[in-house]
Amino acid sequence: MSGDRPTMPPVRLPSDAELARDALSAPLLARAAKLARWAGEEGIPVGVGGELLAGQLREATELLGLAGDEDGTAYAMDAWQHALDTGLVDFEEHEEQEEEGPEGEDAPRGTAVAGEELATLTSGSPADILDLWLGGFESVLADAAAPDLGEIADRIAEGEDLDLDSLDWDPEGEADFLDGILGNLYLLTALEQSDAERPVPLPALAASMIVPDDMDEPTDDILEEVSDAMMRLDDQFRLLAPTGVIAYRPVDESLIEEVDGEGHIRESVDGVASDSPEEEDVSRYGMVSLTPLGVLAVRARMQEGGVDAPLVGDLADKGADALLAALPGHPETAARAEADLWLGRRSPEDAARELLAAGRGADPDAPSRRLACQQTLSLLGAGAEPAVREVLDDRELGGLARVWLAEHGAADVPEPGEEMVFWLTIDTIAAQLAASGDTDELRGLVESLVGQHGGFFDAAWRVDHPATADVLEAMGRLHPEKKVAKEARKAAFKARSRA
Repeated sequence: MSGDRPTMPPVRLPSDAELARDALSAPLLARAAKLARWAGEEGIPVGVGGELLAGQLREATELLGLAGDEDGTAYAMDAWQHALDTGLVDFEEHEEQEEEGPEGEDAPRGTAVAGEELATLTSGSPADILDLWLGGFESVLADAAAPDLGEIADRIAEGEDLDLDSLDWDPEGEADFLDGILGNLYLLTALEQSDAERPVPLPALAASMIVPDDMDEPTDDILEEVSDAMMRLDDQFRLLAPTGVIAYRPVDESLIEEVDGEGHIRESVDGVASDSPEEEDVSRYGMVSLTPLGVLAVRARMQEGGVDAPLVGDLADKGADALLAALPGHPETAARAEADLWLGRRSPEDAARELLAAGRGADPDAPSRRLACQQTLSLLGAGAEPAVREVLDDRELGGLARVWLAEHGAADVPEPGEEMVFWLTIDTIAAQLAASGDTDELRGLVESLVGQHGGFFDAAWRVDHPATADVLEAMGRLHPEKKVAKEARKAAFKARSRA
């Protein structure tokens, strides 16, 4: 059951067709496909393991239009390796070369031909294309978490005897760190705090994995860890960006200096590793956001790891009880989209009747359900009126029914009694406390309520609602006037004594 698994907020994804188009246009896959077509059915001679020979590498770089880029050769090599990893290119080793032995470092050792998966890009379904793309992403992700092989080769050439300990590399730990970083990006995206228009500063992202939650001011050692993590992430994100998983603005090269053969951030990250750094400063330290393809990929990894990662729309065929239980935990835009999809499967009258039935209850979550019910009902038109009128005399639902009818300009809406007004007030505040706690918005509501109703607390403590005492206690915390706050606390005590 999902209740036994970690649960993420729901995310919205484009259709498979839209995602497949994004995958096909991602730089790495597009280049790999172009090189696979270049290899063709007849194939080209390649070296050990299928790597391009010097002549082919130059031709491939020119074919991709990268000859004028200082990193063009490296990009061409990455694209060719991606073609091999995804099956867009197949490598056939020459048996006679094994018997005769090497003929030089650049001697052909086999033939590379277009692989069977190349047809997937033109005739496969969107799901087939996404499966191929996901497989390629996994290969690049594994490479991103691996140590720098070029650096290792250089150190071996210098005579060093290397093992994992001397490399200071923890394979599992490095993979977990990168997964955690991508998970944090996913969460920020799901909570609607990050997208292409609102990328996350790299210092803040690195700090989210390193700075303890209870640390007010990061120590110098912690800031050094953040700086080191940023350098690792900068390298890793540069590898991941061509897959289409992330949109990444790299760290400004002028901020990086080399110390003992390793890159370091030249300036202190103190102040930019916070939640609200100056935009003009922090952008130089790198900015990143997940793309829709990135959301797809990270969600797939989470699901494989046992995390419940729902999609907006998963509740469209579920009952109103499931919808109202979930909506209070959804970000605002996702909640609206989920409600719209759910309502779209039902007539207004049937939807309203089902929502109102699911809104009943005296359990601790009931106020949140009723608030979600009221918010969802607000999306319905006049067709819901018959079902709404059916609950006018219901103590739990009569108040929100009157609110709905009044907002929709209905005629003959009976005035609510004082008991119903106060019950709805307690219920609404209880729901808002459960959703957001002591917010400025709720503080303003409390001040307004007390100011408009003389003797508010004398009537409120008598309300027969399970949350009366907790609401009055919260009002005592929230109201700025000491005298009023004291009255609220007394009323809360009376409500508890009465219960």
